[in-house]
Amino acid sequence: MKHLILAAAASLAMTGMARADDLIGNWRTAPDDNGNTGIIQVQQCGAALCGTLIEAFDASGATMTSENVGRQIIWDTMPEGGGEYRGRLYSPDRDRTYRSRLQLSGDQLVVSGCVMGGAVCREGGRWQRVN
Repeated sequence: MKHLILAAAASLAMTGMARADDLIGNWRTAPDDNGNTGIIQVQQCGAALCGTLIEAFDASGATMTSENVGRQIIWDTMPEGGGEYRGRLYSPDRDRTYRSRLQLSGDQLVVSGCVMGGAVCREGGRWQRVN
């Protein structure tokens, strides 16, 4: 019986990891309030997922320097099932941290977040997976 419980727990843990792996990779953000975009590299960070801004682009699409390159943009993100992830998200254009909801659909990620217990929410648009 003990072995059966351990096998079931291991199977559930692996299923959760497989779902989390779907989000792992590089994502091009939707344009922010200034028209800028970036590449967020999502990876496993302990039991959760996190994402770091690895490249920034201005409104014309040209690479730009930004103090936020290298900054963790996504953290404490966990799969909720059905392609949905919940965690924390930093928005550089508004210098604000949100409780995030990420909805994965193929190579697109619909991003949104709320502050003040859900009183103020923001749609972060659709991010596109990049290779």
